[in-house]
Amino acid sequence: MSDPHAYLDSLQPFAMRLGLERMERALDALGHPERTFRVLHVAGTNGKGSTCAMAAQALFEAGHRTGLYTSPHLVRFNERIALDGGPIEDEALERLTRTIRRVCPWHDGGAPGDRLTYFEFATLLALLHFSEAGADAVVLEVGLGGRFDATNAVRPAACAVSRIGLDHTELLGDTLAAVAREKAGIFKPGVPGVVAYAQPSEAMEVLRVEAERRGAPLTVASQSYPGLIALAGQHQRGNAALAAAALRLLDAAGILVPDEAVARGIARARWPGRLETVEGVLLDGAHNPDGAAALASALPALHPGRPVELVFGVLADKDHRGMLGALAPAVRGLHLVEPRSPRARPTATYRDLARGLVPLVHEHGAVDEAIACARRSAGGNGLVCVAGSLYLVGEARALLAG
Repeated sequence: MSDPHAYLDSLQPFAMRLGLERMERALDALGHPERTFRVLHVAGTNGKGSTCAMAAQALFEAGHRTGLYTSPHLVRFNERIALDGGPIEDEALERLTRTIRRVCPWHDGGAPGDRLTYFEFATLLALLHFSEAGADAVVLEVGLGGRFDATNAVRPAACAVSRIGLDHTELLGDTLAAVAREKAGIFKPGVPGVVAYAQPSEAMEVLRVEAERRGAPLTVASQSYPGLIALAGQHQRGNAALAAAALRLLDAAGILVPDEAVARGIARARWPGRLETVEGVLLDGAHNPDGAAALASALPALHPGRPVELVFGVLADKDHRGMLGALAPAVRGLHLVEPRSPRARPTATYRDLARGLVPLVHEHGAVDEAIACARRSAGGNGLVCVAGSLYLVGEARALLAG
């Protein structure tokens, strides 16, 4: 068996070419696998992954064969494509990779502009896998933006937009209105949509205007979900309310999800790397200022009285200033380390900023060193937390979970 992971990695240079033309061409060649199941399409800046996880679990609890497509992965690519909670096997990845390359010869043999990007290829793998496995309900998480994201080549049964913040500003725009306009690109004529309650007013106005312009019926989720929630953090009440509202839209569209299935799904959902404790270390995928603020708020609520030693690393295109500014009041010590990514921001470029915000700052060459030092500093009463990048959280999770 050839290695599908090596082939996917070879596509990384094409990772950031947005647009739907290549996806539409490939889906047509593959016989439109995305039309064999019903889709909930979820965009947003913060909370969309948690919303997807809760919605998918509820669909599974309702008896549906359920697909869940998310990104990025924490440890292995296979996590991105899950069916009834189980990640895709390497054998299926290899077979489906061969299928796409055979049916779309222009991908390997055409001009550079014809080649599918890493994310486009991954999305096709997911859609093919779900179709072949007989999924009847699929939750698709937008990768970047919405309007030109590969997942937007699918016509869903319902759409949802989680809280919007500033992220990927070099591609989506540097105002909340601009980002919201890109996210609203998933709205489609006649397809009902729901947005999270806690939207900044600037973003909410754009979402309303764009939904009306596109002919998409739009509702706003309730502020907080009142039932039992498996995922930690007060901010998950808003995400759960959005998931419950989206599931009601699916139910009205004929994808039956009884209230008891919604409750069980939200009470049982798992979403690794988001306020998750592994071997005594708290892992959180906060990777923008809004996510960092949510983490800073959750730390004293979940672990009152425990001083926090934060292992922090960030990618170069992220707002490290905003993230550190949000987290600094909640931590006692800071342990800087570069995520294992070519896009990592060198710690030397922001160590002085960090020292101006947190009195105790250490630099480390690898995540295992950073966690070991943070544990020593935490002693018996302190808490070690890893945040700043999903890549860093993935490294830490793989290390801690063995």
